[in-house]
Amino acid sequence: MAYDPDNIFAKILRGEIPNDTVHEDEHALAFRDIHPVRPVHVLVIPRGAYVDVGDFAVRATADEIAGFWRAVAAAAEKAGVAGGGYRLIANTGANGGQEVPHFHVHIVGGGRVGPMVSPRPDRN
Repeated sequence: MAYDPDNIFAKILRGEIPNDTVHEDEHALAFRDIHPVRPVHVLVIPRGAYVDVGDFAVRATADEIAGFWRAVAAAAEKAGVAGGGYRLIANTGANGGQEVPHFHVHIVGGGRVGPMVSPRPDRN
């Protein structure tokens, strides 16, 4: 899948769409999700044009990769969940539930987040 420069996260990075910034640096932007699933729900996106985690892992520089993960940790700290725990989610592709074709990580927390996934409907 090719990167779409008109995706919503690209527009946020260009300042065309406002956001509630939690953390920002030269490698990433972290902001509150507009449809939070937990009391704390922050999205962290790299500044580069990467479709998903595989694309990011293959094409990003070592500095971009390290800087991104440092930004994830900084955002969790600034959002107030670093001490109590949180979950990182990176949906990838249609079957993984990725809705925006720009690599991003969800930080969810602010309370117990529950099971990783729901049980399969064909199992008890």
